[in-house]
Amino acid sequence: MKLKISLLAALFFLPLAAFAAQGDPISVETTVIDVPTAETFDRYQVSFLTRTYDHGTVMESLDFGVFPRLNIGVSVAAHELLGSSDSVRVLDPDFQAKWKIYDGSLYLPAIAIGYDGRRYGYGYDETRKYRDTKHYLDDRKGGYLTLTREIFVPGFHATAGINFSDFDWSELYMFTGLYYNLAEKVGLLAEWDNIRNMRDSRLNLGARFYLHPSLALDAAVRRIGRGSESERILQIRYVTHF
Repeated sequence: MKLKISLLAALFFLPLAAFAAQGDPISVETTVIDVPTAETFDRYQVSFLTRTYDHGTVMESLDFGVFPRLNIGVSVAAHELLGSSDSVRVLDPDFQAKWKIYDGSLYLPAIAIGYDGRRYGYGYDETRKYRDTKHYLDDRKGGYLTLTREIFVPGFHATAGINFSDFDWSELYMFTGLYYNLAEKVGLLAEWDNIRNMRDSRLNLGARFYLHPSLALDAAVRRIGRGSESERILQIRYVTHF
C-alpha cells in the first residue's frame, strides 16, 4: 500500500517538477501557520507545501497563481503514511482559493476573501479522543475574510479575520495572527485560530526558517495547552513558476 502511494505521488509531482523553473523568491507570506493572510502568490507562481503532523500524516498542498491576485489550489493527505502502520489511508482531497480584493494603503490593511477546505486531526471521535474514526478534530476553515497590515516596525505583520465552515453563518469564528521576519533568515509565527469559545479555539506558535530564497521550513506546535491534542508539525514550502 505504501509503495502504491509513493508511486502515485511520484507520478503526480515529477511531471510538475520537470517543468518547474529554478524557483522564485518567497516574497510574501500567504499563511501564518493555519491562519490565512491577505497576501497571494503572483500570476504563474506555484507553491508546493508538504506538512507532516500527528499520527504519521502527510499532506501535500499545491497553490497556483492563475490570475493576478487570484490563487486556487488542491490538497490531499495520507493518514499514517509515516511510521510502521499497515493501515495507510488516502483521505478525500480538498481545495482552497483566495482573491485579494484590496492591496492596502498607508492607513488601511490589505483585504482578501477565500475558501480553505483543509481539515486536520483525522481519526478523532465526538469526545475529541483518538479512536481511528472517520471524523476530524479540526474542521475546514471554509469561507473567510482576512485583513493584513504591517505594524509598528518593518517586517512585523498582523492578520485578523472571520470564517464560517461550510458557509454556515451559525458557525461563525474569528482568527488572528502575527509574523515577524528577522533579517530575512528566520520568521516568528503566532496565531489564535478558531475563536468562538475557549474550548474550540487553538493557540499555535512556530518559527519559519528560510533555507533558500525559494524554500522555507516551518516548525510549529499546534493546540498549545490541550494536553493529548497538542501536536508538533513540520512543513516545507517551495515556490517556483510555471
